[in-house]
Amino acid sequence: MKTPRLPEIRNCLEGIVPSVLATTDLEGTPNVSLISHVQYVDPERVALSYQFFNKTRRNLLATGRASVVVVDPDTNEQYRLTLEYLETQTSGGLFEMMKAKLAGIASHSGMQGVFRLLGSDVFRVREIAPVASVVLARPVAHNQLLAVRRIGEQLARTGEMGEMFDTLLAGLQQYCGIEHSMLLMLDHTNQRLYTIASRGYPFSGIGSEVGLGDGVIGVAAAQRVPIRIGHMSSEYSYGTAVFDTARAAGLEWQRTTAISYPGLDAPQSQIAIPILNRDTTVGVLFAESPEPNQFGYDDEDALTLLSQLLSAKICLMQRDDFGERVNGPAPDATASGREIRLRYYHVDSTVFVGDTYLIKGVAGAILWKLASEHAETGRVDFSNRELRLDPALRLPEFVDNLEARLVLLQRRLSERDAGIAIDKCGRGRFRFIVSGQLSLEET
Repeated sequence: MKTPRLPEIRNCLEGIVPSVLATTDLEGTPNVSLISHVQYVDPERVALSYQFFNKTRRNLLATGRASVVVVDPDTNEQYRLTLEYLETQTSGGLFEMMKAKLAGIASHSGMQGVFRLLGSDVFRVREIAPVASVVLARPVAHNQLLAVRRIGEQLARTGEMGEMFDTLLAGLQQYCGIEHSMLLMLDHTNQRLYTIASRGYPFSGIGSEVGLGDGVIGVAAAQRVPIRIGHMSSEYSYGTAVFDTARAAGLEWQRTTAISYPGLDAPQSQIAIPILNRDTTVGVLFAESPEPNQFGYDDEDALTLLSQLLSAKICLMQRDDFGERVNGPAPDATASGREIRLRYYHVDSTVFVGDTYLIKGVAGAILWKLASEHAETGRVDFSNRELRLDPALRLPEFVDNLEARLVLLQRRLSERDAGIAIDKCGRGRFRFIVSGQLSLEET
């Protein structure tokens, strides 16, 4: 039998079947134990979950050697890995990946109080040897490379950011069988992620927020690494997290303006892929399923590739803002006879339409700028460039996500039937359309 390379047996490292770990002390006395998680790191390294300071741990520190048997949950193929200890990591991306997966394993097995990750022990794989076993036929795998190709072709044909976001999530459903997904962009000003597109949920949740470091989405964004869980745990659930956080802090105002998160009530599998631009998080591509163990390493690779394509496309679109400032005639605001009352709160740039919350943050500040200029001068035509150059909006210098904020604002206005619309009308240009008479109030 051909000796496999580590990437070829990644399916054995999912934590579905516990692995058998063998060590010896300095006198050669063996010790064998079960270990819940072996993590693939790269083609030459794996990491083991360090949960207890026991005889296994003492042996590892004393000899720096170990042997672990891993099992493919689909075929029962088994392999013995000869390991050389390198280091222990107690923070960072690898640690957070393993912590999330271990939390899911613990929740599934009723061991939440026992399975606590203390560190990630990193090993170099010195040898891989097959172990005699009864091998089953491997299930027919989904062709992820073909799926990425098809979705990539569709993304290449999109010309607007909102269209691109929707095309990606539709492609995940059509070609990858992912029914529940969403895209979130990171607001570097307040260090929170906001939902910009979703698919497969009863409501869109556009504008709902996730804190940096909260759940699989927040951890993926903060650590800039993919996070996968095959069995969900309460530690990584969202639900009413926004409301609970606000309630604990006594912030009734934040509870009033919080938008409900659109995720599944009882997900069993989740995967979050950071969207990166030169090591800076731009957003997160997220998918989930009510079934356990739905996302493996191949899914992680496919979604990571798509996130890279998305990042490149976002960068190109952010440079596409050469439209000049153009003044146009105001539309007939009295045609509908409708009064559109906007209230603006400076403390966090929150905007209400009438008595209904609409948006806050930078997107709220943008809306107020557009509405104020429209009410004062009748302007309807604006450019991305002038927004970028306006210091009052306090856009981040490196990754401002301006186009994504405009998509967010456009979709919130449409969902709320606010009587206001934002329509693109050229390269780097958009039109602010008001179907009624604006009434502005500042607080």
